[in-house]
Amino acid sequence: MKIKLLCIGKENLEELQAAAQEYISKINNYISFEIDAIPYLKHTKSLTIELQKKQEGELLLKKMATQDTVVLLDERGREVSSLQFSQFMQQRLNSGYKNLLFVIGGAYGFSEKIYQRADFSISMSKLTFPHKLVRLLFVEQLYRTFTLLKGESYHHE
Repeated sequence: MKIKLLCIGKENLEELQAAAQEYISKINNYISFEIDAIPYLKHTKSLTIELQKKQEGELLLKKMATQDTVVLLDERGREVSSLQFSQFMQQRLNSGYKNLLFVIGGAYGFSEKIYQRADFSISMSKLTFPHKLVRLLFVEQLYRTFTLLKGESYHHE
């Protein structure tokens, strides 16, 4: 299986990039993982929120293959604990999926077409986080998941 995080917006904070890269290199010891960041739209002040979500959605859809299993990281998704997320991942690993695509939308969320394309929707928290921070939180949780699945001593509960 290959796992990819697809997101809107290029990362520009070196501290967050360095921290995320540390987790990414650890994740790649378990499974193939990468981040694909689509640049932010330009001139968004002239766009309505719905038009911005639609344009971002079209960019995201171009990056999705028909065989991808798509998981939205969305505030309206099902909230899960770290243990529940590791169980979710174990089920995906056992199912024989080839590509698992996690998606972080833009500042206003996802277009209706993206919601229709999604296979699953997970909420990272009821709290609101900046998208740049969600990337770091997600890669840490993905690393935590693989340590849980391998019975390693990273997660304490």
